[in-house]
Amino acid sequence: MKNVYYTVICIACTLGMIACSVSMKQNSKTDEAQALLKTLKTISQQNHFLFGHHDDPVYGIGWDGDENRSDVKSVCGDYPAMMSFDLGRIELGGDKNLDNVPIERLRREIIAQYERGGMVSLSWHTDNPVTGKDAWDVSDSTVVASVLPGGTQHDKFMGWLGKVADFMNSLTTSDGRKVPVLFRPWHEHTGSWFWWGQALCSATEYKALWRMTYEFMQQKGVKHLLYAYSPGTEPNNTAEYLERYPGDDIIDLMGFDTYQFDRREYLNNMEKALTILTEVGQSHDKPTAVTETGYEAVPDSTWWTETLMPVISKYPISYVLVWRNAREHSNHYYAPYPGQASANDFMKFHADPRTLFVRDMKTKK
Repeated sequence: MKNVYYTVICIACTLGMIACSVSMKQNSKTDEAQALLKTLKTISQQNHFLFGHHDDPVYGIGWDGDENRSDVKSVCGDYPAMMSFDLGRIELGGDKNLDNVPIERLRREIIAQYERGGMVSLSWHTDNPVTGKDAWDVSDSTVVASVLPGGTQHDKFMGWLGKVADFMNSLTTSDGRKVPVLFRPWHEHTGSWFWWGQALCSATEYKALWRMTYEFMQQKGVKHLLYAYSPGTEPNNTAEYLERYPGDDIIDLMGFDTYQFDRREYLNNMEKALTILTEVGQSHDKPTAVTETGYEAVPDSTWWTETLMPVISKYPISYVLVWRNAREHSNHYYAPYPGQASANDFMKFHADPRTLFVRDMKTKK
């Protein structure tokens, strides 16, 4: 085992055994959510980090929908400790999300990951409520304003939030406990490729969108969420990073998203962003994470141990998560699969005592 201390914490998280240290007022988090937050904080302080992969157990290279399968697991024999999924299109009431994964399958996999000792992060690439197109439609700069109270799309959008809240409240174990998850809406807002991005709304409107989202979830009894704030690497200093920060009373974890295209540029962006992240995380007493990253098709055979590990291991992050292994696009994958060029190097990455996978979150009985 890489670290028994973490395994004890995470078993407590899974079983809901860590008592909440704050008073049980109306807006407090569940015991399980408090335990998850404590685990993330502890990990980030101890030179360990969880490895994460988006959509890990629902499809991969050459397969789709198989049960108990994972490209990561096929390479190293272990599931990622962190899995992420997306709720995009759940707001429309259909039975599948934007990546054509059944909503019911997402529910089952989230619960299964929790019960095996792992953690889950949920993003929400929600459609543009003004145009009816996807989240990447930035043709209208009034969308955020339109969903806020008094806006033309407010009532419709609150209905959309209601579907998200219903899904969150459905994440329950067989004994009735709500599964704690990290919710990461309105991400990469320092770019302008989503309708909630930098050039599409003011800082005041963006913060109001966050607060409206949070307060609605509280009203609906969704108390088992942690909330993540994750811009891109556009900010050049802590002031820019915090320019649209919605507040310590809402946010539980701070992170950022970035991807490699050019190695030198990637390393420079990572160093800059991780330096800023470390400072704001410490000053606001929040755990930190690289909430999205990766190198498409991972063509560098030693990328895991010679590019990613050297830079992230210098900073106190709680997890690093790479994006999905798409089954519908050739070469659009970010984790290795058996026979892939970086698979052997990934096994070294997995064996490194600093990396935590699902088996590291459990202890021998």
